[in-house]
Amino acid sequence: MKRIYKRRSKKVGTPPGTLIHIGEEQLAPTKVDMVVYNKDQVTFSQPDLSTDAACIVPPKDSSVLWVNMDGVSELPPLKKLGECFGIHPLVLEDIVDTAQRPKAEEYSNYLFVLLKMLKPGDDGVKGEQVSIILGDNWVLTFQEGLSKDIFNPIKERLENSQLRLRSQGADYLVYGLMDIIVDNYFLVLDSVADNIEILEEELMDSPTPKTLAAIYNQKRELLFLHKSIWPLREVISSLYRQEAPQIQGSTIVYLRDLYDHTIQVIETVETLRDMLSGMLDIYLSSVSNKMNGIMKVLTIIATIFMPITFIVGLYGMNFKNMPELEWPWGYPAVLILMLVIVIAMVIFFRRKDWI
Repeated sequence: MKRIYKRRSKKVGTPPGTLIHIGEEQLAPTKVDMVVYNKDQVTFSQPDLSTDAACIVPPKDSSVLWVNMDGVSELPPLKKLGECFGIHPLVLEDIVDTAQRPKAEEYSNYLFVLLKMLKPGDDGVKGEQVSIILGDNWVLTFQEGLSKDIFNPIKERLENSQLRLRSQGADYLVYGLMDIIVDNYFLVLDSVADNIEILEEELMDSPTPKTLAAIYNQKRELLFLHKSIWPLREVISSLYRQEAPQIQGSTIVYLRDLYDHTIQVIETVETLRDMLSGMLDIYLSSVSNKMNGIMKVLTIIATIFMPITFIVGLYGMNFKNMPELEWPWGYPAVLILMLVIVIAMVIFFRRKDWI
């Protein structure tokens, strides 16, 4: 499948707040889901976000509104949703620019959180930007729409009135969404660790140039993971440290636990990077040792043949006054002499532990 990727050069010269989608082009149409829930009931719907449609209004009671937009390449629905909730144009610009680093920003009536969703794939780790906007009793989420919706477990939990999610506020919903994303990091790291284990076995058995290419490929993936996960520590730390009115005190405990999980993920990434660096050194050492072994064998062979070559060259000279040339036993004697020299040199090399 051919991928179409728009780069940041498209934005050169445009004024701030200009909405230009930067990233991989979405093939499927944008999908918008809306959930309104409280501890007593939950309703699912798909609102109309056309330009002439009525605005989505946050509930006036204790209910929580969650609008999830799957796909950000279509700009009219995004603009409509931004107008309805009074989202700053710079926030909308960050949402459609999928090359952003994870961050958290506080505005007058909402919090904006941007992070990376990672998933293991057959051809490597896939990354997708997820944007979250938290209001008093409403949450807006935006996904690139490149993979299966990972928020389905949250929707399934909302259908169960016995779970904590139904009785908590919008801030706890944001925690649940971020927790799902961080949990997927562990799945990605497990996949990378399995690949590294396979490379270790191959490295110890019979390393080849393909092994070196695979090691470098894993190093690139871990570098991508590091760039995607490392800023998340600062993001979560800022959420539970700042006194934002949208985050209740009861949710801070869960954000701290999420922070601990993020630290664990970062430490695992660093450990895997160190393992790959060690594997690279082992590969280079094994190749060097193999080459040294080859050169050792060739040197021994050349050394053994040096005196034999000298003898053959000596008797290959066409001089008449060479007594050995007319001796009947000259040829066998020279062959026996060369054989004795070879055996003596082999015995000498073995006693020196050179072979």
